[in-house]
Amino acid sequence: MPQNTKLRSTRWQDEIKEIFRWFTPGLGVKRWFLFILAGTTLLGVGFAILLLNFYRTDSTNETFLALLSLMSLRFLPRFLRALIFGGIGVWLIGYGVVRLNRSILRPYLRTGQVLLDDLSDYRRRARGPRIVAIGGGHGLSNLLRGLKMQTRNLTAVVTVADDGGSSGRLRSDFGILPPGDIRNCLAALSNDEEMLTQLFQYRFSDAGDLSGHSFGNLLITALADITGSFESAIEESGKALSVSGRVLPSTLRDVKLVADVRLPHAVDQVRVAGESRIPQMAGQIRRVWLEPNDAPAYPPVLETILNADMIIVGPGSLYTSLLPNLLVQDLLGAIRSSRAAKAYVCNLVTQAGETDLFTCGDHVRALEEHIGKGVFDVILCNCNYEEQLTDDMQWVKADEAILADSRTVCVDLVDADQPWRHDIAKLTAALIEILDERALTSEEGVRAAL
Repeated sequence: MPQNTKLRSTRWQDEIKEIFRWFTPGLGVKRWFLFILAGTTLLGVGFAILLLNFYRTDSTNETFLALLSLMSLRFLPRFLRALIFGGIGVWLIGYGVVRLNRSILRPYLRTGQVLLDDLSDYRRRARGPRIVAIGGGHGLSNLLRGLKMQTRNLTAVVTVADDGGSSGRLRSDFGILPPGDIRNCLAALSNDEEMLTQLFQYRFSDAGDLSGHSFGNLLITALADITGSFESAIEESGKALSVSGRVLPSTLRDVKLVADVRLPHAVDQVRVAGESRIPQMAGQIRRVWLEPNDAPAYPPVLETILNADMIIVGPGSLYTSLLPNLLVQDLLGAIRSSRAAKAYVCNLVTQAGETDLFTCGDHVRALEEHIGKGVFDVILCNCNYEEQLTDDMQWVKADEAILADSRTVCVDLVDADQPWRHDIAKLTAALIEILDERALTSEEGVRAAL
């Protein structure tokens, strides 16, 4: 067979396969395909009635009758004719729909994208579980990058206690909530983490008053002034980045994180105000709280938590990223009331100034001293300590106390290239497996009750 003929044959086979892929369950397009097919059928019926009218009024014209007989394949059995015409009609409609969609959406597709693959992935994630991730810093944004591949029903609840760096300066100068952690989460949830996201994360250097500021922080600040509210600025930023999910502040109140710290070789505790100053004290943190301590939670956060299938706390800085969210009393109450699976993801390594020499059990103990016991259903810990760390880091190991806890799940969560960070794929797979097991257990419980 000539090479050109083989290429044409392969191309036609690919076209036919692509048409049949449009009938995959869950895409939400078959109903509209049938709608188009019904309309085309009615159009065909109308055209047939017109031909029959010509046939009846001009039945003596032998040339017309012969042409009509040839066009209608009257020399074949009726069933075979219906099969041929129906098959050709369905193929033409399907091929036309595919080509039309491809032509209309071509300006919006990136190079290498396949429309059907994007649609299938979008529908799959749209049916995904309702997950709420609570935290801040790089730990939360890293987690979101993995979870967004599983679901679009994803909400990040972010601390607003940050008072350092660019966020702290904007908070002081413009009186807005700190946008830094929110910016990182928006970038992580973006469907296109390329040029626009890089611009959002771009940080000015050696630029006078702009030095140290990120473009995203400045944009959110400007949008807050334009729209009149911080929450509207977050929403508009999310639209610009085409995020998969939502990013919400834990509270809209201007709160400050305060800690009692016991310094080395000192008997008395020192009171430190400000999230950025607490780790710098290089002491043992005894207790943290918010001022004011009665800050109300942002109402959409409460609604999202109560409707969630899974609530994830961590990974992230224990005292300066996780607890500032959980110390919002309304938010903590909603977590306790929610019927979702509640998981705490323990950090891989210790954090200087916050959790020096901490084990997994120490992390859980510190959390429960502040928020009480019985909040988490699952404690997810790492069990791989083989990778090499830098001198200022130590593994957060699962101690005997935490291994004896029935809630504990230990799996390998380490990124081989950056062992101080969670591997996105491993962490996401572990959390989804926990959620699936919870759903299976609940289903078995319902069956047993019936």
